[in-house]
Amino acid sequence: MKVSKEQVAAHRARILAAAARLFRLRGFEDVTVAEVMKEAGLTHGAFYGHFPSKEALIAGAIEWVLAPAPDGAGTRMPAAAYADGYLSARHRDDPASGCTFSSLGAEAARGSTDLRRVMTESTRRQIDRFSAEAEGDAAHEKRRAAIAAWSGMVGAMVLARIVDDDKLSKEILAETRASLPFA
Repeated sequence: MKVSKEQVAAHRARILAAAARLFRLRGFEDVTVAEVMKEAGLTHGAFYGHFPSKEALIAGAIEWVLAPAPDGAGTRMPAAAYADGYLSARHRDDPASGCTFSSLGAEAARGSTDLRRVMTESTRRQIDRFSAEAEGDAAHEKRRAAIAAWSGMVGAMVLARIVDDDKLSKEILAETRASLPFA
């Protein structure tokens, strides 16, 4: 039975969504192709019709989750509101659907060239986004503030997830939010 182009695209999207969720939850090494396909509701054998390797799946899943919204799709959340949600206990407690950088950053640093390219492009977009709303008189001041804000947010989330003291974890999130260059 032949599968339509639409079905192929839908299957690929299910695979990418399942992989992105599982990778953020457990890391690249602790997730198998078979688990991704099961999570996507597809057979293991169907995997190679979509991806040549697990490395290609990793890069594809991260690219899928970090892809910018199509032009005109949705309203971009102001940086302050984004930071409020990002630096929350809810985000901290849900790495499977949260930020790829704070969940997989250390692993991605050792990842493939394709994976690192995808994450680099996303980092540039985030810095540009924050630069537009950051405090400062000159473009370079706004960019510096945006880089510091994004770095601080990701680092704070990593630390908040690492510590075993909920009070300290919440303090890390709150104090980082208070230090950001957008109200």
